[in-house]
Amino acid sequence: MFSKSPRNSLSTAAWRLSIWTTLAFAVGTASAFFTIYILVKNSVLERTDAWLSGEAAVLANVAANTPQDSLNRRIIEEVAELATREVIGGDDGTGEQLKSVFFMQTFANQPSLWIGPEPKQAFLNAIEHAHLMPGVPQSIYVNDGHTPFRVVVSDREHGGAIYLGLIDHAAIQLLGKLTSRFLIVWAGMVAFGFLIAYASAHRLLGRIERISETVARIGTDDLGKRLPESERSDEISRLSRTFNHMLDRIQASVNQLRTVTDAVAHDLKSPVTSIRGRLEVALSNDDDSSWREPVAEAIEGLDRMALLLDTTLDLAEAAGGALHLDRGRIDLSCLVLQLTDLYQPAFAEHHHELEVEVSENIVFNGDISLMSRVVGNLLDNELTHLPDACRIRIQLTSAGDRVRLRVEDNGPGFSPELRQRAFDRFVKGKQSPGRGLGLAYVDAVVRAHGGEVGISDRVGGGAALLLSLPVSI
Repeated sequence: MFSKSPRNSLSTAAWRLSIWTTLAFAVGTASAFFTIYILVKNSVLERTDAWLSGEAAVLANVAANTPQDSLNRRIIEEVAELATREVIGGDDGTGEQLKSVFFMQTFANQPSLWIGPEPKQAFLNAIEHAHLMPGVPQSIYVNDGHTPFRVVVSDREHGGAIYLGLIDHAAIQLLGKLTSRFLIVWAGMVAFGFLIAYASAHRLLGRIERISETVARIGTDDLGKRLPESERSDEISRLSRTFNHMLDRIQASVNQLRTVTDAVAHDLKSPVTSIRGRLEVALSNDDDSSWREPVAEAIEGLDRMALLLDTTLDLAEAAGGALHLDRGRIDLSCLVLQLTDLYQPAFAEHHHELEVEVSENIVFNGDISLMSRVVGNLLDNELTHLPDACRIRIQLTSAGDRVRLRVEDNGPGFSPELRQRAFDRFVKGKQSPGRGLGLAYVDAVVRAHGGEVGISDRVGGGAALLLSLPVSI
């Protein structure tokens, strides 16, 4: 059984991905706006401070150059009025303009002239607690307000001072509108971004969910199902194609396993029956000396059966890339000569002419046990499939970093359809008494050593097998 996809959309990965993506987007856009807001606010503050410093210098210059008579107050008052009118105050919401500038002149630390919003005392208290430095614009909070006045003070002779303050209501209202509109746009963008993120994640994860459901339905009895493959070249499509390739290999391996199992079971049935019969004959015979021959034949049958099992297992390991090689330096020249000498009586019994051409001191880095069985299988193949009185030639040479072993004969050769599948397991000719494992074993071992095997027709009739192996890997 496989787990079903969750019905509650809040528990899906698409929902979680969308939440985190949207959260990252929201934080990023909010940070960007906050940075812009700070830059705009600082720009407004710099403009305000520049205006305050310039106007305070002008007023201080006027106060210093105006004669101390009855016109002094009037002139300074007119100049201050003109300065305050240069700044447009904000709207208080009822259509009334808010006063944005105040001007104060003091003598002996006492106010002598005040132009600005009332009550004056609130401003005096705020200025007293601010500890203003001459020529440096600073902020004061009147009546514990949230929005400060920017104030600059200019010293005069004889203990007098001029104070000029400004609160830019228009800029503050502009920043407020900018903030409120951004919040509306930001909320819409976050909601829209969440919908896009959720739709994209849901569509992407839906493809993964279909892959999971297909994989969950695949069992050992139904390896024919495949994942849907898209023409896209994204990661999900590559995952589907990779998984389908893996299923192809698994299905091929399972089919090979079933084929091997069926073939081994079929091939073992006859030897087991034969061995059982011979042992029963030996048990039923009262003569103590007559049981030796049936038992010897039974042991010979067991040896053949063990060889069949070993060969089949080696082929299965080689097909899976797991054939163990106990590598060492092999004198291939000596190995071929020893085996051909061992098989010489059998060839002579069938009236075969065996010609051996072996170059001296050909050393090969490989598994001597497996390579001995390879050469033995080639010689067995010649004995098994050739009619009597054939000519067999075995040639071992080396060229560069390759070793070549050629076995050729003037027999009937391979049929075209058999030649294409000669190295497959359990493939043999119609008249062959073997089990179709000899050449398959040769091919598997040679490939495990990094070599290759080929079949070709011999000039004048017959067939030739060529093994090409690297001297070392």
